[in-house]
Amino acid sequence: MIVPDWIWFCGIFTLGCCIGSFLNVVIYRMPREQSIISPPSVCPSCGQHIRFYDNIPLVSWLVLRAKCRYCKNAISPRYFVIELLTGLVFLGLFVLYFRLNLRAGLESFLGGGWFIYLIHIVLLAAFIAASAIDLELKVIPISICWLATLTGIIASALGPYVIDPVVIDGYNLLPTASSKTGSLAAGAVIGLGISLVLLSTGLIKRSYDDTEIAQDISKINHRTEICREILFLLPIIGLSVAAYLLLNRTALRCWWVDFSQHPAISGILGSLWGYFVGCAVVWITRILGTLGFGKEAMGLGDVHLMGAAGAVIGWPLVIVTFFIAPFFGLAWACLQMFFKKTQQIPYGPFLSLGVFVGMILHDRIFSYLILTLYH
Repeated sequence: MIVPDWIWFCGIFTLGCCIGSFLNVVIYRMPREQSIISPPSVCPSCGQHIRFYDNIPLVSWLVLRAKCRYCKNAISPRYFVIELLTGLVFLGLFVLYFRLNLRAGLESFLGGGWFIYLIHIVLLAAFIAASAIDLELKVIPISICWLATLTGIIASALGPYVIDPVVIDGYNLLPTASSKTGSLAAGAVIGLGISLVLLSTGLIKRSYDDTEIAQDISKINHRTEICREILFLLPIIGLSVAAYLLLNRTALRCWWVDFSQHPAISGILGSLWGYFVGCAVVWITRILGTLGFGKEAMGLGDVHLMGAAGAVIGWPLVIVTFFIAPFFGLAWACLQMFFKKTQQIPYGPFLSLGVFVGMILHDRIFSYLILTLYH
């Protein structure tokens, strides 16, 4: 039986709004270090438990006229906006992928396309929550980025058991690694482990972690702090290069090619390499900007945000999306000039928009890159 499109659209939009309602809980509680599971939803003003009929996405906010039923204090429009935005993103991505066919290789939703759609909406939902928190508090919770990163790694490992690996590779549906990029990823993972051990033992110091000067930003030497981050990165870079040389230019090469090109292993390594490249494009900008201007350029939250994107969409596309993001920043700056305002917003939302556009224009971007490289 063929399910009518309107049922698909209503169901997916409703699901998106419900996820948006959960994201509102994450946005409010996570930065305040509160559990996102318990207690049940309460009014932030009076603490009264919110009944299920007052917690229906979109509808309850409108019916209550944006006021708490008990204390009559205003309910932030953010709740309505996040629910509506999430619903529209879920629906929009479904239509673009499965009705307008903007992504080749996703022949049908039930024929394996659901798997790619699921991974992508998890990433986008995480980015909606991270961007909302970034807009409000100028910080991106790392745990949100880690969740999206882990989702990308697991999905890349399981993908070949859901979709034909030839299709995944041919249409770049999930990150995969060649034996060379796989060796770089493997070395980087070992290097990251070493860096974390050095950090935990105090042999290298965490940047911007001096409590004595944290309260007075004028006392911070930003170039010194960024040098600490460079020290953290050296084992990752060094071990990545060493693994590349060891696994591709020695007797281990044949074994490594056979091992790394197993579909599941290739997927894991591809996702990990996407993570490192996503982190690198922002971290390089952060390091050069801080050294050049003497003040912190971009945040570590942005580093992890793009790392999560790379783990899901792969390293080539995450580089492209990083260069798409500034166009949104420029558009915002032009609007500010037009309305003669100077309100600044963090860069996380622009990066998130860049990733969303990259997902949509994936096929056109890769077609352009192939034409550019071979002509």
